[in-house]
Amino acid sequence: MPAPNLTTEIYTLLAGFHEMASIAPSLEALEKSIVEAIAAWLPHYNWTGFYWLDPGDAETLVLGAFVGEPTPHVRIPVSQGICGAAAALGETVVVDDVHADPRYLSCSIKTKSEIVVPIRAHGKVVGEIDIDSHAPAAFTEIDRQFLEETARIVGSFIERHCGESN
Repeated sequence: MPAPNLTTEIYTLLAGFHEMASIAPSLEALEKSIVEAIAAWLPHYNWTGFYWLDPGDAETLVLGAFVGEPTPHVRIPVSQGICGAAAALGETVVVDDVHADPRYLSCSIKTKSEIVVPIRAHGKVVGEIDIDSHAPAAFTEIDRQFLEETARIVGSFIERHCGESN
């Protein structure tokens, strides 16, 4: 369960995500519901999306559902970018100033900070949640906890409803 210091909005979202995961007809429906809820509830999350490891090429992330401005990065090699770093390391990456991080793959001149959280299922990283903000240093420990719990919910859904490859 989430840590006790999460805000009311975060608790409400997580409860909703657990409910969505219990009734979603597909992974695509679940991820779409999650990005839409995050966009509606958390205004400092200016771009919210999922990337999935390509089942045919485990070295490439493929864009899933997202809310925000379109991105040119619909396929990202695991060896590139902050998204690639999170997938390769298998851990959450928080960047307070994307313009100071040489790994950053520029999507929008407005983006100032980013958090990327891997999603695990069947014992391995299968995808990630990527959030951009127009504010520098926008992501706190509360955001990390919230997104890591969201990733666990999605990973559990995958384990219950999807095959080993995703």
